[in-house]
Amino acid sequence: MPLKARIQDDMKTAMRARDTGRLSAIRLLLAAIKQREVDERIELDDAAVTATIEKMVKQRRDAAAQFDSGNRPELAAGERFEIGILSAYLPAALSSEELDAEIAAVITACAATSPADLGKTMTALKPRLAGRADMAEASRRVRARLGA
Repeated sequence: MPLKARIQDDMKTAMRARDTGRLSAIRLLLAAIKQREVDERIELDDAAVTATIEKMVKQRRDAAAQFDSGNRPELAAGERFEIGILSAYLPAALSSEELDAEIAAVITACAATSPADLGKTMTALKPRLAGRADMAEASRRVRARLGA
């Protein structure tokens, strides 16, 4: 079942259960997907939907951190609730060892040896890690391995 169809089914389930918090988060997600489809004039596949979800999760993490620093725990809790709903649609996260193995494989495949190869390495790594790892953490690890 395509990811977008699963999200739509979950929205119907949340409507029937009258789960307003979950329904609101799913509607925001579907609106973001629809907006991207309209903007780009395409039908999003699972990879593009996953990228949209990742972006929304990142936005909510940033907002939660801002609310925490602004002493607004009730708003931060709302953002974290939405992160929980959205994260359920992302693939299982890679462990630290699996992430290191993926990075090592890409560095070997790209024949990267210096910090100048960082862009090439990250370009090759991004599709392999889509939705399964934090790209900021991956970038930090690649920089460390390349000596940047």
